[in-house]
Formats: sequence, C-alpha cells, structure tokens
Amino acid sequence: MKLVAYFDSFLTNTVNLNQGRLDLLDARVQSLVVTASLDDTIGPKVVTHIPQGSWAHRTIIKPLAGREFDADFLLQLEEDSDWSADPKRYLREVEAAFRRSTTYGGMVQRKNRCVRIDYADDCHIDIVPYIVRDDDSQVIVNAESNSFEDTNPEGFTAWMKEKDDLAHGNLRRIIRLLKYLRDYKTTFSCKSVILTTLVGEHIRASEADTRYVDVPTTLKNVAADLDAWLQLNPTKPSIEDPSCPGTTFDHRWDEATYLNFRTQIHRYSQWINDAYDEPDRDASLAAWQRIFGPDFKAPVAAAPIAEAPRTAPIAPVAPAGPAAPGEQFINDRYPMDVRYAATISGRVLPRAGFRHGPIRNLGRLQKHRELRFRAHTDVPYPYEVWWKVRNYGREAQTANGLRGQLEQAPDPRGEQTESTLYTGKHWIECWVVKGGRVVATDRHFVEIG
Repeated sequence: MKLVAYFDSFLTNTVNLNQGRLDLLDARVQSLVVTASLDDTIGPKVVTHIPQGSWAHRTIIKPLAGREFDADFLLQLEEDSDWSADPKRYLREVEAAFRRSTTYGGMVQRKNRCVRIDYADDCHIDIVPYIVRDDDSQVIVNAESNSFEDTNPEGFTAWMKEKDDLAHGNLRRIIRLLKYLRDYKTTFSCKSVILTTLVGEHIRASEADTRYVDVPTTLKNVAADLDAWLQLNPTKPSIEDPSCPGTTFDHRWDEATYLNFRTQIHRYSQWINDAYDEPDRDASLAAWQRIFGPDFKAPVAAAPIAEAPRTAPIAPVAPAGPAAPGEQFINDRYPMDVRYAATISGRVLPRAGFRHGPIRNLGRLQKHRELRFRAHTDVPYPYEVWWKVRNYGREAQTANGLRGQLEQAPDPRGEQTESTLYTGKHWIECWVVKGGRVVATDRHFVEIG
C-alpha cells in the first residue's frame, strides 16, 4: 500500500529539518557574511553570498542522534590578480579573516575547497570562496591542486527546480527520504550532490502525471529507474554536473563506494516495491518499517486512515492546453524505454551590452537573443537525438509560432540553435534514440519576457 498520509507524517516529524533550525541556520549565515564583510583584508572584496547544496535545494534533513547537519554557501569575492596566481590564497585569506574574529576564531577549520565553521551543537557551515571571472566563468578553489574548478551553483539549483517541477514537487521529498535511508541504515555512502544528480537525471518528462503523483509512487519509480541504470553500469561511471558540462563529481567517490551503492540500491528498490505492492495495511506498514525504521508510523491523529483519492488535479509541468496545430509526439514514433540519463545544457550567446552565459543562471531572458543547446548523455554512441521546441502564450499563438514538431539533429553530439521570440514560459525537449527506442530524455524550460 502507498500509505500516503504515513509518508507525510514521517517527512514532517522525522526527516525534514525543522523550521527553528532553518531559521537559526539563516541567522548564522548572515552573521558570517557580516563578519567577512567587515574584515579589513577580504571585506572590500566581498560581493555577495549564494546558498548551495542541500540548503539551496531544500533537501537538507534532520540529523540522527549524535550526528551533524551541514550547510554550504558560496562567498563571492572580487578577483584579485595576485591571488589568482596562487588560487589557494583565496582559501587562506578567508580562513585568516575568520581566525581574526573574536567570535569565530576557535571554530575554524580549513578544508580543501572551503573554510568550515564548527558550532558546539549539531551543525557546521562550510564557506566556499567563489569568483566570477572577467570571461563570465565561475570558479571555486581546489587547495590540494592549487587550481580553479569550474562551477555553476545557481544553474544547478535551477536545474534541480526544473526536475522538481516535473515531479510535481516530489523530487525534493524523495531525495530527503533517500538521504535519511542512507544515514539510518549506514549500509552505503553517497555524497548528497551525487545522489541529487543521479535521482534528478532519472526524472522523466514523459508520463510525469502517472509516475510522480505522490511521494510513495515517486519513490518506487525513481528507485526502480535508478536501480536499472546502475545495473547497466557495472563499474563506476562518470557523473557530470548537469549545470556545468565538463565538470564531474567523480572525485567524490571511488570504485568500491560506487559498487556498494549499486548493490544496496538494488536491494532497497526491491524492498520498496514489496512494501508498495503489499495489499494488506499492517503487512505493508511492516514492510515500509523494514526500510525506514519504527519512526515510520501512523499519523498521531489518524484513526483509521483511509487513502483518499486526489480531489484536485496535479499542476501540469508546462502550461495546460490542447496540443499545438501539427504538434508531434515522440511516443507515436518510438516506444519509451528510458534507462540512461540525458541533460540539456543551454547558453545565451554573447551580445554587446547584454548578459550572456548559462540560461539557468540568467532567469528570464530578453527577446531576440540567440540560444544554443546541447544534449549530454551517457548512452553509448552511436545514437540519434531528436528535439522539440514548444512555445506557449498569446504572442506565439498569434504568430503561429507554438511549434511542437520533432526534429532529428543532423549531428547527435552537436548543438541546437534557437532564438527568443515570444513572451512566455516555453520548453525544449530532447530524446536519445538507440535501437529504435527512446532510452534517455530531458526537458529545459526557457522564460522570455
């Protein structure tokens, strides 16, 4: 059984970080930023701060007894040519600034990419020096190699939001549950950014209204899709940052850690199926408790609980309405057999006097800008890539520009160029076809106005 109300209660009372701790976290970050801004050395270079990781993605969870929760934020600094000649100096200077503080001097640790502030309770905060360079590239520091690493924090957060929207808001909840499973069972380890990327990449735009209708259904389908993909990869695959092509998270785990993760997800996916498919309420509850422990239980006020059907429609992942004139659909041409990952990266091309760079960094775009998209996938080559652009809104409709036709890319590993013409929230979707079946897909939203 799905036991939807049980999942809601479990998330609220056991898994989610409570609002009081979130408020305290926010206050602590604000205090750290003020301290940095007042420092004589780094203060004049402080530009802003940007939440990242679980805090920014709203997937942070309550720590189990005896453990800590952590939050990361990027401290953006103006680039200094002398410091950039010795990149780890950014880390050294941020560390020195907090060691000079009477409040934080005894709480500081320097890590490879961040300065950690350890609080006496169950929390630590990582401060990551972050620089936006003159060429619009965004970098953080790797002290071990004394080099810069590309990053795109706001782009990753935007990608995460897009995937969560496709899953009707259930992706964040599923990631929290999987992180709780990791911490409660302690049978596998996986960095949160890798877990978020792997789960997010397996959210499908197709069949979203049936696969992600509630938390247990989303959990069942996501775990099954992730397990299927892991079983196709008997050795550790490269995990690319979906917001920063060319940057990977491969350094964050090794072959042994990956293989154990693969084994455990295979086991837990089957347990989730068993609990979901069990028709008897008591037996199903016992099966869910086998996964999540005794804190997974009936809501306090429940007596007895009936699983009520939804009375309101699920919010659509794109503006609702009929198909566009002449719109084509990939599943009319190929069967769906999604088992690999695909990610669309999109960039606004340079134009004098206007912002350019990754679309997910820029938010709403101006009209008459040129965009370039590329599909990144782990599907073994050769394969085909099919694209579809779908526009919405009165302007597009009046101009007969709703589109919706399928177009095969002449070079499947090449780029797709588009222009911003109509006000509204539109999307571009890609499908990777191999062996006459769709084996990977992704959707990228573009808002113009």
